[in-house]
Amino acid sequence: MQSGSDSSLSQLRVQEFLDDVCNLDTCESHISWYNVDVATILGGCRILGHSTNPDDGSAVIFLEESVVVCNPIGGRIHHYPKGMVHCFVDDKRNDQSRLEDEAIFSTELFSISPRDEELCYILSCNDENEIPNLQSEVAKWLGWLNS
Repeated sequence: MQSGSDSSLSQLRVQEFLDDVCNLDTCESHISWYNVDVATILGGCRILGHSTNPDDGSAVIFLEESVVVCNPIGGRIHHYPKGMVHCFVDDKRNDQSRLEDEAIFSTELFSISPRDEELCYILSCNDENEIPNLQSEVAKWLGWLNS
């Protein structure tokens, strides 16, 4: 059971998360799903951080011992133990064989899980000016994975 201050902090983190996803352009049609379904599920959770994907409105929520992935398009909320989650970074800025429409930088959180239940959360960019933001996301992910 959470103490009063822990509960207040948890509610604050849930609200910060909801504010971030609801401000995404890609999330307009999924605001009620996040505000009702996802918020209800997160009610008793201690959120350590989160990451949002502006391309598809999906999000990853970091808990103490696990990660929750929210996919509003499919209406899916999946939970993965921390020990099953891995992180890869692909920096193709100097890759001469990179295709023109291929991302110059991408990062992926993934898990090895049963078919159709694997975690595959990818953030990528085609603009070098966006790379520092992705690197900052990876730093948060690795901090959580190694805590």
